Amino acid sequence: MEATAAVTGRRRGRNYDARLRRVSIIWGLLLFNALTPEQSSILPIPHRVAQLMSQGALFVALVLALSINTRMRMRANWFLGLYTVLAIISLMMSVRLVGLGTEYRSFRLIVFLFVLWLLTPWWGRRDLLILRSQMNVILLILGSVVLGLFISPGKALPAGRLNGTIWPIWSTGVAHFAGEAAGLITVLWLCRLVSHRRALAVAVPAVIVLLLTHTRTALLAMIVALLVAGFSLLLARRRVRRLFATALIVVAVIAAPAAPFLTHWLARGENTQQLQDLTGRTKAWSAVLATRRPATEVIFGSGLSNDGVNDPTSPLEGQAIDSSWLSIYQDQGVVGDALVGAMFLILLVTALSRARGPTRALALFLIVYCLIAGVTESGLGGASPYLLDLTVAASLVTLPSAKGTDLTFGLPLAMHPRSVQIER
Repeated sequence: MEATAAVTGRRRGRNYDARLRRVSIIWGLLLFNALTPEQSSILPIPHRVAQLMSQGALFVALVLALSINTRMRMRANWFLGLYTVLAIISLMMSVRLVGLGTEYRSFRLIVFLFVLWLLTPWWGRRDLLILRSQMNVILLILGSVVLGLFISPGKALPAGRLNGTIWPIWSTGVAHFAGEAAGLITVLWLCRLVSHRRALAVAVPAVIVLLLTHTRTALLAMIVALLVAGFSLLLARRRVRRLFATALIVVAVIAAPAAPFLTHWLARGENTQQLQDLTGRTKAWSAVLATRRPATEVIFGSGLSNDGVNDPTSPLEGQAIDSSWLSIYQDQGVVGDALVGAMFLILLVTALSRARGPTRALALFLIVYCLIAGVTESGLGGASPYLLDLTVAASLVTLPSAKGTDLTFGLPLAMHPRSVQIER
């Protein structure tokens, strides 16, 4: 009997581990789907084939999610609830013969959210499974960017800004992942969830990649989000207080000598006019606000677009909007902006209501980072890395404890005795 019980226990353990690995794979597929290629790769992959690979990843993720959550159990939460309402509004405004692409984007968002709903039973785990899955995929992406830089420096650094070339990723996207990786690993180190060596091995290359992208928004978002996360830990962690004191001394010592270099880096060779209109962004924003639309479209939007100016009478038609809030206004209307704003408010209030600790700090970092980056980048209203970032934040604030002594974290994703617990 004991031997039979032992065999049964080992079999259940293997099945359990396999399901956890499958959650990580699903997360990777979702992020891969959000990275739809818009330029050519150095790999011999036709652009259409690359697009099919990216879009097909979502349906593979759906099948895998249904395989590990056959009963379709889901945890109720306001975050995904508000996003689901936003997706329904997007679909409602897209099925008006606006265009096949608009309808597909809305349907894709609903499927994307359904997969996230299927993963909610794995939220709030002590081993931070969702966060680890996100970090593993981000590090894999950054590794491919660095590899592409060594293989083809000319294509990876057009106009002096680092892009992804093995899998095409614009410099702003690379900066997003680099800033997020550097910030999250720093917060994990402050909370003593990773070692000094592991933190340096991730943070230093990520910061170098971020600087090579010459992306100001991502740098600002990372710094401000780190400050907010750090202040949330200031009274609870001696390491945080030492780091803040050291940072103040370093800034005071090197600020003056480094000022010319910093000014040159931030300017990116742009003239005063380009800096004032945010590299042409404000022109696109003005075009969106100036577009005359029916009252129904002002309230509910005109359906999900490719985040470009959608006005046939404007000379800027098709130009990237590069602002989540204005993209949402165009595609999902005033109601869409209100829903996303409510989602941010609920996440912030929920995070601030938690006791000081790692999960609160990590969630605050992600929320503040996305809030700042969304001002000059599109993505908050659709299936994008921003949606996954905020989902990670929502999963973190479901943990009842914040002390961090009962949490585990490891990279790469690997099971070990302390990280195994019974699913809720």
